Amino acid sequence: MRVRIAAGADDDEATAIAAALAEHVGETVEVYRGNQSEPTAVHEIERGTGIPADGGSNVDSGEGVAERDDGDLGPSEREQRLRDEIADILEGGPEKYKEQLPEEGKLFVRDRLELWFSGEDSELRFEDGKFAAFDDWHPSGAEADEDTDDRLPADGLITAAATFEGRDVHVMANDYTVKRGSMAAKGVEKFLRMQQRALKTGNPVFYLMDSSGGRIDQQTGFFANREGIGKYYYNHSMLSGRVPQICVLYGPSIAGAAYTPVFADFTIMVEGMSAMAIASPRMVRMVTGEDIDLQELGGPQVHMRESGSADLIADDEDHARELVAQLITYLPDNADEKPPKREPTAPAKSPDGIDAIVPQQPNKGYDMTDVIDRIVDNGSYFELRADYGPEIVTAYARIDGRPVGIVANQPAHRAGAIFPDAAEKAAEFIWKSDAFNIPLLYLCDTPGFMAGSQVEKDGILEQGKKMIYATSSATVPKQTVVVRKAYGAGIYAMGGPAYDPESVIGLPSGEIAIMGPEAAINAVYARKLSEIDDPEERERLERELREEYREDIDIHRMASEVIIDEIVPPSTLRKELAARFDFYEDIEKSLPDKKHGTIL
Repeated sequence: MRVRIAAGADDDEATAIAAALAEHVGETVEVYRGNQSEPTAVHEIERGTGIPADGGSNVDSGEGVAERDDGDLGPSEREQRLRDEIADILEGGPEKYKEQLPEEGKLFVRDRLELWFSGEDSELRFEDGKFAAFDDWHPSGAEADEDTDDRLPADGLITAAATFEGRDVHVMANDYTVKRGSMAAKGVEKFLRMQQRALKTGNPVFYLMDSSGGRIDQQTGFFANREGIGKYYYNHSMLSGRVPQICVLYGPSIAGAAYTPVFADFTIMVEGMSAMAIASPRMVRMVTGEDIDLQELGGPQVHMRESGSADLIADDEDHARELVAQLITYLPDNADEKPPKREPTAPAKSPDGIDAIVPQQPNKGYDMTDVIDRIVDNGSYFELRADYGPEIVTAYARIDGRPVGIVANQPAHRAGAIFPDAAEKAAEFIWKSDAFNIPLLYLCDTPGFMAGSQVEKDGILEQGKKMIYATSSATVPKQTVVVRKAYGAGIYAMGGPAYDPESVIGLPSGEIAIMGPEAAINAVYARKLSEIDDPEERERLERELREEYREDIDIHRMASEVIIDEIVPPSTLRKELAARFDFYEDIEKSLPDKKHGTIL
């Protein structure tokens, strides 16, 4: 350090000033008098000791100037106080609520984050907003008693950046020990910032939800504001189709909190732990008089089987993480990227068995997953919404290492006829897969859309329309396989020749027709057959007419008329599909110039 003093000061004054300053600043001090270019006095500090190099005497020399050594310096009292505050925040809400978590089978939110983001390819990178609402509860602010419900660490909501299985993601997690994970102004602000940053980074978003909804007694300032809780769902809508949004429910999500899981692209509920509903059982009782518990109202089985709002059900916390780890392997980070490939593996079962699985009789049932197991890479089959509209299978898998979205009729359920719930499920799956550049494989074996008064009431036309619209609008590579029957508008919804697939392949068991032989003969020849009195003669004619009809709809006739592209031996189907998906990988498709379609 150099100091210049008045020209009139004597040597003793210069020496005293140098010594005093050196002890104060902890480094060598040079004192210059007036305009002199050489120092009048130099006071050196020995490196690492703070002791003058000459025992305190004046050194009139510029040589041997020591540098300051910070090796012995530690955190200051101010820093330690900050560390203590952070440690307090990390403890979460009142201890009495933390003690209740094991009874409910759930982890404290910080332990949950440790489960998700620790290990070789996963880590919590940093957190934003630990000090949200700090002055409202901390002893340095409102003198909150930690034994009361007034602790509000992080305002009950954690937002962070993390690496998950080697992928950068944004994370939000409710702290159920803080006001039951309810949302208030500062937590809402953090949530919104996280969503807006995800739009900038193009990274997936994980919502680890455990919230009772908005904090009603503090609703002023966050409920109806332009940047309040209502903006959640606006941001969800802006993120939709841009980046994957994945939600895991760990507890009850009621009212506003229930919209995040349904806005997410994929929702996982935990059995015996999570629920979601537009209103709590108590509110339902007040409004309708219905007496119902939360699991009956909105538990995992309700949303898997009845509403279709749950894509997957986890057994416990560990299983929930495992499911998301599997799911994300099929998804790109955003809509500008292609889904990640893996090293190919042979299918679980030999493709040689495909033809033996598929019955020649169009009305005989079988399990389509037995065919899928012989097409896709071993261990890659990942079904979504399995118990909702089970007559259609929607699943991700890999063929020769490449992710594909599978839409397959399931003859083991309702003969593969398409009901309203299955059509809705398929439409949403096709739409999501297209959004994230996942090629589509249709495996068609259906008598078509179901008929009857009940399905009309349930909206078969509306839901069927959505499925056909999704298939029409998808711009990813599409391959369609006519496995067996393709009757009625079923061939339209299942990516038939008119719907711009890259290929339509037939297996030798395939048929394409307006309707099946029995129904067709009945419709066309009902009067003629009724006029035949001899039962044996009537049966003989009916059999002949059916055989003639089946010749017209046989897959060979379809190939001869170039309605389909190729008939392939079933044992080569996997190889054929792998080649076609590879060849058409970079195909470009465009939609007509317009604002958007009108079909949702």
